[in-house]
Amino acid sequence: MTSTNGAPGERLIRTLIADDQEAVRRGVRRILEAQPDIEVVGEAADGVAAVELAARLRPDVALVDVRMPRIDGLEVTRRLAGSVHVVVLTTFDLDEYVYPALQFGASGFLLKRSGPALLAEAVRAAAGGESLISPSVTVRLLRHVTAPRRGAGRPAPVVALTEREVEIAGQVAAGRTNADIAAELFISAGTVKTHVASIQRKLGVRNRVGIAVHAWEMGFAVPGRQE
Repeated sequence: MTSTNGAPGERLIRTLIADDQEAVRRGVRRILEAQPDIEVVGEAADGVAAVELAARLRPDVALVDVRMPRIDGLEVTRRLAGSVHVVVLTTFDLDEYVYPALQFGASGFLLKRSGPALLAEAVRAAAGGESLISPSVTVRLLRHVTAPRRGAGRPAPVVALTEREVEIAGQVAAGRTNADIAAELFISAGTVKTHVASIQRKLGVRNRVGIAVHAWEMGFAVPGRQE
């Protein structure tokens, strides 16, 4: 089982960095290698190399730049999601690749200007099967990319969400963690996790990002935090 606390004898979170800028890769590596529970196992300067390295090294998490030569981060996400937890790194809040990457199963989104703590936490969240999305990306970007789709006749889930699940899905769409949601709703983090798993199953999505997209499209996302 992947370690999230760096305890002796427990496996570190194996992480691959894919970005065409050497300075960015070096900076991300420096941040992650300072963490007691994260190990950088490889770097890729383009999308093809990222896919090849992921197949050979089998990392737990891949940090993938949206814009890369040969194949872009969108195609890398499509090929890796399902076998590797992909966290997309982007320079701009509104990137034309972001919504397709959500559909292809990205486990999270971070702006490159996000601080070291948020970067490390995104790796831990992805490794644990959750997602961490920059709050400004969650609120502004998801609102932007889903606005044209609201009211466009999207079919309802086969199994309807309960009132509590709708509430929690809205909180997820605001970029809030299980702990945040638990504190807001006065329930345990374990209960939130159970609800999130149920929501994913009912909506047929891979992760919390998929929940966020549905929440925005269905109009029950709650106001999010700002960075």
